[in-house]
Amino acid sequence: MIQHAVGETCVPLQPQRVVVLGVPTLGNALALGVKPIGSLVYFDDPPPYLAALIADIEVIGKEEQPNIEKILALQPDLIIGFKHSAEAIYNQLSQVAPTVLDDWEGYPSWRNHFNFVAEVLGKTEEAKQVWANYEQRIQALKKALGNRTQDLEVSFVHICCGTIDIDLQNSFNGSILADVGLGRPPAQASPIAGGITSLSEERLMDIDGDVLFVATDGDESAQKLAQLKQNPLWQKLKAVQQNRVYPVNYPTWRGGNPLAADAVIDDLFKYLVEKS
Repeated sequence: MIQHAVGETCVPLQPQRVVVLGVPTLGNALALGVKPIGSLVYFDDPPPYLAALIADIEVIGKEEQPNIEKILALQPDLIIGFKHSAEAIYNQLSQVAPTVLDDWEGYPSWRNHFNFVAEVLGKTEEAKQVWANYEQRIQALKKALGNRTQDLEVSFVHICCGTIDIDLQNSFNGSILADVGLGRPPAQASPIAGGITSLSEERLMDIDGDVLFVATDGDESAQKLAQLKQNPLWQKLKAVQQNRVYPVNYPTWRGGNPLAADAVIDDLFKYLVEKS
């Protein structure tokens, strides 16, 4: 029996046909050695950290719109989703297979969601190893950076869906940067509900840091970034003046699971250690 956000559900001890209703859940299952048969996605092109792992996983919908007919056709023995997006169809899903929903509170809750998925899948021992591997990589990066963590401010901005946003200290990537001990610009150094806040072009100096990571999602976002670079304030950014602006993959840096975290750490090694 699993206690979850909308009740209590009896789940199989070793589920063989798992459907997941979100990319963080997908990455969690894969990190635990369980390959779902179907998943929701929010990207057209899978990020590099997932591409080789999901080739034969059925896409059951985009964003937060699962196709119940597709799920039914897959004959799952377990469905894992989020309360905020699947509560309205919970009864329908439960008629297809045992369904559990987590109280996902945005990317600040990525660690709790991983532990929840591990409990549901009966993989709590494997989860301990995943966290041990994560901690090992964090410590290796801290060692490689040495004293530089004390005076290096790392900024992150992403452009998606018509808005410019910054991820704060308690976001997915923000929590990784915090674990490494890296400083953030003042406007990014505090937690906020959801871990994300919109950025107006007038407040562009809020992304001023020694290093600036930039992620865009699609052609429209890339065009918006090109426009942003025409803003006179852009040229005043320290990272721009020092030629330390680095493009990173949007769905990776906002992945919300240990596989994505590993890929973010790869980027930090690449740009903060190898290029320094």
